[in-house]
Amino acid sequence: MSPDPATPVHPTEPDAPRLHATAIGHGPRLVMAHGFTQTGQVWGKLDILLAADDQVVRVDMPGHGGSDRVRADLTEAGRRLGELGGRAAYLGYSMGARFCLHLALDRPELVDSLVLVSGTAGIEDPDQRAERRAQDEGLADQLDPPGPGADGGEDPSAGQARVDSFLRRWLDTPLLAGVPTEANGFAERRRNTGPGMASSLRLAGTGTQLPLWAELARLSMPVLIITGERDHKFTAIGRRMADAIGENAAQVVIAGAGHSPHLEHPARVAKEIRAFLRSHR
Repeated sequence: MSPDPATPVHPTEPDAPRLHATAIGHGPRLVMAHGFTQTGQVWGKLDILLAADDQVVRVDMPGHGGSDRVRADLTEAGRRLGELGGRAAYLGYSMGARFCLHLALDRPELVDSLVLVSGTAGIEDPDQRAERRAQDEGLADQLDPPGPGADGGEDPSAGQARVDSFLRRWLDTPLLAGVPTEANGFAERRRNTGPGMASSLRLAGTGTQLPLWAELARLSMPVLIITGERDHKFTAIGRRMADAIGENAAQVVIAGAGHSPHLEHPARVAKEIRAFLRSHR
C-alpha cells in the first residue's frame, strides 16, 4: 500500500507544549524519533519503507524542525513523546534512541515494542560524563554563542551561515562517515536553528544523561538493538545493552555500516525492523 501524503499529528491536550509530527501510511502505529541535527524528515528511505506496513509517525524532537521552540530534557521529552504517540511501537536513532529509552522505562505501558538504533544507556564514569557535558556545551556555544545577538538581534543570514558551517563539520566527523551525500538530509537539517539545536545539547546531550544500565532489566517489551558493523563503540554498547535487558532483547549488526546504518543501508535495516515488528504483534 502506498503511504498517504503526510498528515500532522498533535497531542490530545490542545494547550500542552507541542512536539510537531507528521504521519504516513496505515496500520499499527510506529513512532520514530530522529538524531541530533536532524528532523522527522531525515530518515533516508527508512520511513517510506516502513510505511508499507505501519502508520509511521515522524516526530520533530525538542529543538529541531517544527519543535524548534520546545525545550525539554531527556525525561520531559520522553514524556511528551509518549503523550503524542500513545500506545505504539517506538523507534529511536542515536539521540532519539535515548528519548525512547527514557519513555520505555518511565511509561512502559505505552511501548509495545522498542527499536534502538545506535543508542546508549549512558556514560557511567562521572568524570567522563562531565567531560562529555563540557564538550556538548562547547558545541552549543558554536551554535548559539553568548553575547550580542543571542536574544534575536542578530542578522538571520549570519545565524544561517553559522548553522550551515556547523552542519558541514558535523557531517564530516568520523562518526557519520559512510552516509551518502544524497541520504544525509543536509537541506532538511538547515531548517534547524542554532538556538534550537544548542538547547538540545544543553538539556538532552549525552553528557546530561544519567546512566540507565541498572534499569535496563526492567524493560519487559520486545527490544531490537541495531548498530553498524564499522561502529565498534556502539556495537559493543548495543551488545552490552541486549545482555542487560535479557531474553526479550536482540541485537542486529548491519554489515558495512557505521553509526547511521539506516541512512547507509535503509532496505536492510527496514527488513530487520519489519520482521521484528511482525514477530511481536
